[in-house]
Amino acid sequence: MCFGVTCSTCSKATWRGCGQHIPSALSSVPEDQWCTCTPKVTVNGKEYPPAGTVSIPGMSWLAGLFGGNSNDKSKQGTKGELTKYIHALHQQYGPVVRIAPNEVSFTSYEAVKEIYCSGGSGYDKTEFYDLFKVYGRSNLQYMFYHAKRKRIIADRYANSNVLRPVPLGGIQERSQKFINLCEKSVGKSHDIFMSLHSYACDCVTHHLFHPYGSNCLENEADEEMMHQVAADDSLQNRLVQHYSPALHKLLSRFLYFFAKPRETPLADTFVIESSKKPDPAAFTLLSRLHDKGGQGLDQLDMAGECLDHMAAGIDTTGDGLCFLMWELSQPRSLRFQETLRRELRENPGVAFDKLPFLDAIVQEGLRCFPAIPMSLPRYVPRGGRVIDGYAIPEKTTVSCQAYSIHRINEEVFPEPDLFNPDRWMEPTGDAERKRLMFAFANGGRGCVGKHLALAEMKTLLTDIYTRYTTLPETSMTEESMAMSDQLISSRPLGQKCLLQFVPVGEKRE
Repeated sequence: MCFGVTCSTCSKATWRGCGQHIPSALSSVPEDQWCTCTPKVTVNGKEYPPAGTVSIPGMSWLAGLFGGNSNDKSKQGTKGELTKYIHALHQQYGPVVRIAPNEVSFTSYEAVKEIYCSGGSGYDKTEFYDLFKVYGRSNLQYMFYHAKRKRIIADRYANSNVLRPVPLGGIQERSQKFINLCEKSVGKSHDIFMSLHSYACDCVTHHLFHPYGSNCLENEADEEMMHQVAADDSLQNRLVQHYSPALHKLLSRFLYFFAKPRETPLADTFVIESSKKPDPAAFTLLSRLHDKGGQGLDQLDMAGECLDHMAAGIDTTGDGLCFLMWELSQPRSLRFQETLRRELRENPGVAFDKLPFLDAIVQEGLRCFPAIPMSLPRYVPRGGRVIDGYAIPEKTTVSCQAYSIHRINEEVFPEPDLFNPDRWMEPTGDAERKRLMFAFANGGRGCVGKHLALAEMKTLLTDIYTRYTTLPETSMTEESMAMSDQLISSRPLGQKCLLQFVPVGEKRE
């Protein structure tokens, strides 16, 4: 640990980090023993011991891109390994770590509540979210504007709206189309990576635009549109844009040849054209946006909001289901398939939200493979704040990442790297487990589509595992299914997941 450092100038107490974490606050040190060579930290009128300068060893992000310090945070981002890099720091140093000179990562429930829930919507987002501009406009960045926009759209994603006959029937219809693909693939392998993203796209666009949604599961042109979104490979270009905007502007033409920008023209056009169409179904987001068009939303605002929801709905649900079905197909997890199948067959026609083991499967999938596993950065508000007992100055970037929150506390999640749905069937510790679930984020800016995503996942898993046992195709490897970070989501490294669908009752090969 690095606390208890003696200042070399005045020989009094200060604290100094090793460059990769924040040490404990010196709450036990009398004030007359604090170092006076550096200013105290004042938060809401209360003074805390001064923080010594903390530096991250290594080079700038640009140097990291071309082979600099392998421990540089930015370099890990370009390699698609930032989530596990930050998690390794938490494993080494504990629940609070410094991951950049002015950025701190937390893993406690109290920190999550403070950063993302205080004041209703938590702290303001950083400029990182400018990378998610669509049609040149930002969506839902600052608290005031987010609260106003969310009030307009929230009821479209309420569980009561998602489970109405027409919205839910649309999900069930698209699940059956997925099952049709499974039937055609019996006896051979099937790439669920693309078909799950097609399913997710069809479901989310049904909820956005019905009757003008996509039909990726049956229409090649729509599938190609979805593929542009799901297979986007612009990570490095967008990180250059974030970390070195001047360099990005100067070299954008040259960057194109080795770090391509995000290009989704088919999806852009699809959303713009769909958002112009008249009389969308009453349950859709587009219907609500049309109703509220007089509240300062122009046509491009509506299209931008819909494209933002569409892209999020494709990647998060598609990737989450892909990782979960891959895990369920492993020999170590076949017993969970059998338990799930038994529950489904013993309870025909029962609503999916009344099936406890199905819920346990989904919860454990979201814990191990959260749709957004990465850090969600925020700025500490004016005046600074105390988080987990540490005085954090204003404008410091603070964040939590679901991947670490779901693993770091082994008292709540024993053997955290083990996929074990049975843990969710135990009444003991249930409240703590739920408190530490961050798969859909928390607070006023948590995932607005949570209930839609759960309905899509549970409907499809019910239809698949009532009928089939899934097994991995022999050419697939754990390495090809490793998590590859994008901006805030992760997808399988190989962008492929070959499974065999064996009808229940047939002999497995």
